[in-house]
Amino acid sequence: MCQFHTTRRGFLAVSAATTLGMAGLTPSAHAQALTRAARDAMTPDQVLQAMKDGNKRFLAGKPRERNVLDLQRATASGQYPKAVLLSCIDSRAPAEAILDMGIGDIFNSRIAGNVADEDVLGGMEFACAASGAKVVLVMGHTACGAVKGAIDDVKLGNLTALLGKIKPAIAGAQASGSRDSKNDAFVNAVARRHVELTLEQIRRNSPTLAELERKGSIAIRGSMYRIETGQVEFI
Repeated sequence: MCQFHTTRRGFLAVSAATTLGMAGLTPSAHAQALTRAARDAMTPDQVLQAMKDGNKRFLAGKPRERNVLDLQRATASGQYPKAVLLSCIDSRAPAEAILDMGIGDIFNSRIAGNVADEDVLGGMEFACAASGAKVVLVMGHTACGAVKGAIDDVKLGNLTALLGKIKPAIAGAQASGSRDSKNDAFVNAVARRHVELTLEQIRRNSPTLAELERKGSIAIRGSMYRIETGQVEFI
Protein backbone atom coordinates (compact mmCIF):
# COMPACT_ATOMS: atom_id res chain seq x y z
CA MET A 1 0.00 0.00 0.00
CA CYS A 2 2.81 2.40 0.91
CA GLN A 3 4.58 1.46 -2.31
CA PHE A 4 1.43 2.30 -4.27
CA HIS A 5 1.21 5.79 -2.77
CA THR A 6 4.88 6.47 -3.44
CA THR A 7 4.46 5.33 -7.03
CA ARG A 8 1.29 7.36 -7.45
CA ARG A 9 2.98 10.50 -6.19
CA GLY A 10 5.83 9.90 -8.57
CA PHE A 11 3.39 9.39 -11.43
CA LEU A 12 1.61 12.68 -10.62
CA ALA A 13 4.90 14.54 -10.44
CA VAL A 14 6.02 13.16 -13.79
CA SER A 15 2.63 13.94 -15.32
CA ALA A 16 2.78 17.53 -14.08
CA ALA A 17 6.30 17.97 -15.39
CA THR A 18 5.29 16.48 -18.74
CA THR A 19 2.30 18.79 -19.01
CA LEU A 20 4.44 21.83 -18.28
CA GLY A 21 7.03 20.67 -20.75
CA MET A 22 4.44 20.21 -23.49
CA ALA A 23 3.23 23.75 -22.86
CA GLY A 24 6.78 25.07 -23.10
CA LEU A 25 6.73 26.06 -19.42
CA THR A 26 8.70 25.32 -16.28
CA PRO A 27 7.54 25.92 -12.69
CA SER A 28 9.64 29.11 -12.59
CA ALA A 29 8.57 30.48 -15.99
CA HIS A 30 5.72 32.62 -14.69
CA ALA A 31 7.98 35.64 -14.15
CA GLN A 32 11.54 35.42 -15.42
CA ALA A 33 14.43 37.73 -14.63
CA LEU A 34 14.65 40.69 -16.97
CA THR A 35 17.44 40.31 -19.51
CA ARG A 36 19.45 43.09 -21.13
CA ALA A 37 17.93 42.31 -24.53
CA ALA A 38 14.37 42.38 -23.21
CA ARG A 39 14.95 45.62 -21.29
CA ASP A 40 16.74 47.35 -24.16
CA ALA A 41 13.92 46.44 -26.55
CA MET A 42 11.39 48.32 -24.41
CA THR A 43 10.47 51.95 -24.96
CA PRO A 44 9.89 54.30 -22.02
CA ASP A 45 6.15 54.21 -22.79
CA GLN A 46 6.17 50.41 -22.67
CA VAL A 47 7.91 50.48 -19.30
CA LEU A 48 5.31 52.90 -17.96
CA GLN A 49 2.53 50.65 -19.27
CA ALA A 50 4.14 47.66 -17.56
CA MET A 51 3.99 49.59 -14.29
CA LYS A 52 0.34 50.48 -14.83
CA ASP A 53 -0.48 46.86 -15.66
CA GLY A 54 1.37 45.74 -12.54
CA ASN A 55 -0.69 48.04 -10.35
CA LYS A 56 -3.86 46.65 -11.93
CA ARG A 57 -2.75 43.13 -10.97
CA PHE A 58 -1.97 44.36 -7.46
CA LEU A 59 -5.44 45.90 -7.14
CA ALA A 60 -7.04 42.70 -8.42
CA GLY A 61 -5.08 40.58 -5.96
CA LYS A 62 -3.56 38.64 -8.86
CA PRO A 63 0.20 39.29 -8.85
CA ARG A 64 2.43 37.27 -11.15
CA GLU A 65 3.71 34.02 -9.78
CA ARG A 66 7.39 34.30 -8.92
CA ASN A 67 10.05 31.98 -7.59
CA VAL A 68 12.12 34.56 -5.72
CA LEU A 69 15.05 32.18 -5.28
CA ASP A 70 15.15 31.57 -9.02
CA LEU A 71 15.09 35.32 -9.62
CA GLN A 72 17.81 35.87 -7.02
CA ARG A 73 20.04 33.31 -8.68
CA ALA A 74 19.30 34.56 -12.18
CA THR A 75 20.23 38.15 -11.29
CA ALA A 76 23.31 37.31 -9.21
CA SER A 77 25.61 37.76 -12.20
CA GLY A 78 23.99 40.93 -13.52
CA GLN A 79 20.96 43.24 -13.40
CA TYR A 80 19.02 45.09 -16.09
CA PRO A 81 16.22 47.06 -14.36
CA LYS A 82 13.83 48.91 -16.63
CA ALA A 83 13.16 51.86 -14.30
CA VAL A 84 14.36 53.76 -11.25
CA LEU A 85 11.82 54.81 -8.64
CA LEU A 86 12.04 57.48 -5.98
CA SER A 87 9.52 56.66 -3.28
CA CYS A 88 8.86 57.21 0.42
CA ILE A 89 10.07 54.95 3.25
CA ASP A 90 6.47 54.52 4.46
CA SER A 91 5.99 50.81 5.25
CA ARG A 92 2.57 50.89 3.57
CA ALA A 93 3.99 51.93 0.21
CA PRO A 94 6.48 49.29 -1.03
CA ALA A 95 6.86 50.15 -4.71
CA GLU A 96 7.80 46.66 -5.92
CA ALA A 97 4.64 45.17 -4.43
CA ILE A 98 2.40 48.04 -5.54
CA LEU A 99 3.60 47.74 -9.14
CA ASP A 100 3.94 43.94 -9.04
CA MET A 101 7.65 43.97 -9.85
CA GLY A 102 10.19 41.31 -8.96
CA ILE A 103 13.89 41.06 -8.18
CA GLY A 104 15.87 42.77 -10.93
CA ASP A 105 12.96 44.75 -12.39
CA ILE A 106 13.51 48.20 -10.88
CA PHE A 107 15.97 50.32 -8.95
CA ASN A 108 14.23 51.77 -5.90
CA SER A 109 15.48 54.74 -3.90
CA ARG A 110 13.44 55.19 -0.71
CA ILE A 111 13.67 58.24 1.50
CA ALA A 112 11.16 59.95 3.78
CA GLY A 113 8.99 62.25 1.70
CA ASN A 114 10.54 61.03 -1.60
CA VAL A 115 13.04 63.89 -1.52
CA ALA A 116 15.49 64.14 -4.44
CA ASP A 117 18.79 65.38 -3.01
CA GLU A 118 22.08 65.24 -4.92
CA ASP A 119 22.81 61.69 -3.76
CA VAL A 120 19.45 60.46 -5.00
CA LEU A 121 20.04 62.25 -8.31
CA GLY A 122 23.40 60.54 -8.58
CA GLY A 123 21.70 57.18 -8.15
CA MET A 124 19.17 58.06 -10.85
CA GLU A 125 21.97 59.02 -13.21
CA PHE A 126 23.69 55.70 -12.54
CA ALA A 127 20.44 53.83 -13.17
CA CYS A 128 19.71 55.54 -16.48
CA ALA A 129 22.98 56.76 -18.00
CA ALA A 130 25.18 53.87 -16.85
CA SER A 131 22.77 50.96 -16.44
CA GLY A 132 20.14 51.63 -19.11
CA ALA A 133 16.90 52.15 -17.15
CA LYS A 134 14.19 53.72 -19.31
CA VAL A 135 11.99 55.53 -16.76
CA VAL A 136 12.47 57.75 -13.73
CA LEU A 137 9.32 57.58 -11.61
CA VAL A 138 8.72 59.72 -8.54
CA MET A 139 6.04 58.19 -6.32
CA GLY A 140 4.40 60.22 -3.58
CA HIS A 141 1.54 58.89 -1.49
CA THR A 142 -1.49 59.99 0.49
CA ALA A 143 -1.37 60.42 4.28
CA CYS A 144 2.39 61.00 4.10
CA GLY A 145 3.92 61.54 7.53
CA ALA A 146 6.86 63.51 6.15
CA VAL A 147 4.48 65.89 4.40
CA LYS A 148 2.52 66.32 7.62
CA GLY A 149 5.77 67.05 9.44
CA ALA A 150 6.70 69.71 6.88
CA ILE A 151 3.27 71.34 7.22
CA ASP A 152 3.60 71.32 11.02
CA ASP A 153 7.17 72.68 10.85
CA VAL A 154 8.54 69.78 12.89
CA LYS A 155 12.06 70.20 14.27
CA LEU A 156 13.96 66.98 14.99
CA GLY A 157 17.66 66.50 14.35
CA ASN A 158 18.52 65.75 10.73
CA LEU A 159 14.83 65.40 9.92
CA THR A 160 14.51 69.19 10.13
CA ALA A 161 16.57 69.73 6.97
CA LEU A 162 14.80 66.93 5.10
CA LEU A 163 11.36 68.36 5.85
CA GLY A 164 12.60 71.76 4.71
CA LYS A 165 12.95 70.32 1.19
CA ILE A 166 9.23 69.50 1.17
CA LYS A 167 8.07 72.92 2.39
CA PRO A 168 8.14 74.67 -1.02
CA ALA A 169 5.17 72.48 -2.00
CA ILE A 170 3.00 73.89 0.77
CA ALA A 171 2.46 77.31 -0.77
CA GLY A 172 1.31 75.97 -4.14
CA ALA A 173 -1.00 73.24 -2.84
CA GLN A 174 -4.69 73.78 -3.56
CA ALA A 175 -7.35 72.21 -1.34
CA SER A 176 -10.54 73.26 0.40
CA GLY A 177 -10.64 73.56 4.16
CA SER A 178 -7.90 74.33 6.64
CA ARG A 179 -4.28 74.44 5.54
CA ASP A 180 -2.92 72.16 8.25
CA SER A 181 -1.98 68.51 8.76
CA LYS A 182 -5.42 67.67 10.16
CA ASN A 183 -6.96 68.27 6.73
CA ASP A 184 -6.32 65.10 4.72
CA ALA A 185 -7.19 66.82 1.44
CA PHE A 186 -4.59 69.50 2.07
CA VAL A 187 -1.93 66.95 3.09
CA ASN A 188 -2.53 65.01 -0.11
CA ALA A 189 -2.49 68.18 -2.21
CA VAL A 190 0.90 69.10 -0.73
CA ALA A 191 2.19 65.58 -1.42
CA ARG A 192 1.10 65.81 -5.06
CA ARG A 193 2.59 69.29 -5.47
CA HIS A 194 5.83 68.02 -3.95
CA VAL A 195 5.97 65.31 -6.64
CA GLU A 196 5.46 67.93 -9.34
CA LEU A 197 8.21 70.15 -7.92
CA THR A 198 10.52 67.15 -7.58
CA LEU A 199 10.12 66.40 -11.29
CA GLU A 200 11.10 69.99 -12.06
CA GLN A 201 14.05 69.67 -9.69
CA ILE A 202 15.29 66.48 -11.33
CA ARG A 203 15.27 68.11 -14.76
CA ARG A 204 16.88 71.28 -13.45
CA ASN A 205 19.57 69.74 -11.26
CA SER A 206 20.50 66.80 -13.48
CA PRO A 207 21.51 67.89 -16.99
CA THR A 208 22.36 64.22 -17.61
CA LEU A 209 18.78 63.04 -17.05
CA ALA A 210 17.29 66.09 -18.76
CA GLU A 211 19.32 65.37 -21.90
CA LEU A 212 18.34 61.68 -21.89
CA GLU A 213 14.70 62.74 -21.65
CA ARG A 214 15.14 65.30 -24.44
CA LYS A 215 16.52 62.55 -26.70
CA GLY A 216 13.61 60.26 -25.86
CA SER A 217 15.88 57.68 -24.22
CA ILE A 218 14.04 57.97 -20.91
CA ALA A 219 10.80 59.32 -19.50
CA ILE A 220 10.63 61.27 -16.23
CA ARG A 221 7.20 60.93 -14.63
CA GLY A 222 5.40 61.36 -11.34
CA SER A 223 2.75 59.35 -9.55
CA MET A 224 0.64 59.29 -6.41
CA TYR A 225 -0.13 56.11 -4.50
CA ARG A 226 -3.41 56.09 -2.59
CA ILE A 227 -2.86 54.30 0.69
CA GLU A 228 -6.63 53.91 1.10
CA THR A 229 -7.27 52.03 -2.14
CA GLY A 230 -3.95 50.67 -3.41
CA GLN A 231 -4.27 52.57 -6.70
CA VAL A 232 -1.39 54.42 -8.35
CA GLU A 233 -2.29 57.56 -10.28
CA PHE A 234 0.30 58.47 -12.91
CA ILE A 235 0.78 62.23 -13.27
